[in-house]
Amino acid sequence: MDRYTEIRSFVLVAEKGSFAAAALIEGVTPVVLGRRLDGLEARLGVKLMHRSTRGLRLTDLGEQFLDQSRQLLRDFDEIERGISSGRNAVRGHLVVSAPAAFGRRHVAPHATAFKALHPDLRMSFNFTDSVVDLVREGYDMAIRIGEVTDPNYVAVRLFANRRVVCGTPAYFERHGVPRQPEELARHNCLAFNLAGGQQRGWTFLRDGRLFAVRVEGDLACNDGELLYGWVRQGLGVGWRSTWEIQAELKRGELVTVLDEFAVPSYDIQAVYPQQRHLPAKVRHFIDYLKTAYNQPGYWAGGI
Repeated sequence: MDRYTEIRSFVLVAEKGSFAAAALIEGVTPVVLGRRLDGLEARLGVKLMHRSTRGLRLTDLGEQFLDQSRQLLRDFDEIERGISSGRNAVRGHLVVSAPAAFGRRHVAPHATAFKALHPDLRMSFNFTDSVVDLVREGYDMAIRIGEVTDPNYVAVRLFANRRVVCGTPAYFERHGVPRQPEELARHNCLAFNLAGGQQRGWTFLRDGRLFAVRVEGDLACNDGELLYGWVRQGLGVGWRSTWEIQAELKRGELVTVLDEFAVPSYDIQAVYPQQRHLPAKVRHFIDYLKTAYNQPGYWAGGI
């Protein structure tokens, strides 16, 4: 029997004046409470309470122990309240990684409003198209686009997203519209050349199976924002995320092709290391972004 339970039962019996009344509150039998008091007295080596058919009477040491026990229980409750409120307090230093273009356009703009809600919080951002090691490099969380396979991380979907092949109407008028992914071999494909990036090929889905198509073009870089700009200029076709081009699609400045082969899910996700207790600063920022991203018209508005 743990000490807290024994002491709490002793205080309750002393305050109610009977084992029966205390047992109703505790949801146990009077016999159970009697055993708890016996265990407490045996451990302390003193008699705390005289029990008889006529009622209960505290000994002098019992009276002294009752006062100290009440204070101990009040202190314990105060400690629990303090820890619980601290767990829900958004404070400290939140360090976030995100893809460069996405971070500039859809993470950083939300920082000031989130900070206004939580003035005790500091925030730092690293926007890079490299995949960072959150634990080794000291990040609280990251925004990732696409599948997260590391079992040491927890991924929370923020918004649905797909990868699509796109270009300007003028480009497709000059070079034709590909009908099969393999026809991209005849097109100028503007590729992402960071290690582990699109140099491995663009991924498609046919008959329920994923496959990659190797692409080539006269321009490549490791900056998604630059690739996005080249596609808008009509210099070639790109394999871009729908979050990035919704405004251009709505205005007709870009069009998509090979949509029937697009992988259905390349979602925007918040990622953080597996941990027993998720810090409030991480949990609240994820919830804030999720709410913002799911507002009607957010992505089509070109924010």
